[in-house]
Amino acid sequence: PVVPPLASPDAPDPTARAGSRSSAPTFRSQDVCSRPESGIVRPSLPVGAGLLGRRPSSKGAPMSRPAPYSTLRLERNGAIATLTLARASHANSLDLTMSRDLLHAAIELDEDPDVRAVILTGEGKMFCAGGDLAGMKEAGARAPAYIKELAGNLHLAISRLARMRTPVIAAVNGTAAGAGFSLVCATDLAIAAESAKFTMAYTGAGLSPDGSSSYFLPRIIGTRRTVELMMTNRVLNSELALEWGLVNQVVPLDELMPAAEKLAAQLASGPTHAFGVVKKLLLNSAYDSLESQMEHETRG
Repeated sequence: PVVPPLASPDAPDPTARAGSRSSAPTFRSQDVCSRPESGIVRPSLPVGAGLLGRRPSSKGAPMSRPAPYSTLRLERNGAIATLTLARASHANSLDLTMSRDLLHAAIELDEDPDVRAVILTGEGKMFCAGGDLAGMKEAGARAPAYIKELAGNLHLAISRLARMRTPVIAAVNGTAAGAGFSLVCATDLAIAAESAKFTMAYTGAGLSPDGSSSYFLPRIIGTRRTVELMMTNRVLNSELALEWGLVNQVVPLDELMPAAEKLAAQLASGPTHAFGVVKKLLLNSAYDSLESQMEHETRG
């Protein structure tokens, strides 16, 4: 939904003659919310107005949006939010609708100060099978544009999740392929069920990798192993994923969510601001010099 422009008491008369002084809006002190100590000036909004017209969530209450996500479930338990990919009948593959839902959910989580830990998981037997190839085929001649829009939404969602101060935990309940594998790489911590498998799969479908995998994966496992996974589409089981450093823990499937929730509770009770600085520092370290990185560490 799009928020309509807010009417101001000092808004110009729309019937005023162009070029007249009355056509220029004036502002009074109550029209902005200023914080002189930080230099931040923001337009005022009605009390309770939130992102995309939503009201900010109350602590301990479920987050709300104008209409439910059709391909995801976003649930809240105190300071912990669980985001579930919910297209089990399609192996939780990403179509255009899911990519949009994922983007909106990532923004919603990033903007909610009460969320202090996020769990990302899948519904059913699969974590995420990657992009919905059937949807791409149905797009016909528009397939290149379809893929660009889908990938663009996915990339914006991943950017929000990676740069938000809140830690994000992947609870990998089954196979993570293509964009699903990429999503796991972009999270801060990952726990896998013993039955989980990982494969890049992109080149097997004649596609090149996306979803941040070319950024995060070589930093996690190294360039040689990344090239092998991307060119051969080798399938890794959970134990090898643990050995290579793709995941932090491997547990039986029935212990997956309890383990993820336990870790999320530990992080949610920790210093969220400091965690956010840790995430920022590690992202910056990819391109900053030693001296610049140490300056960022000093400033925190």
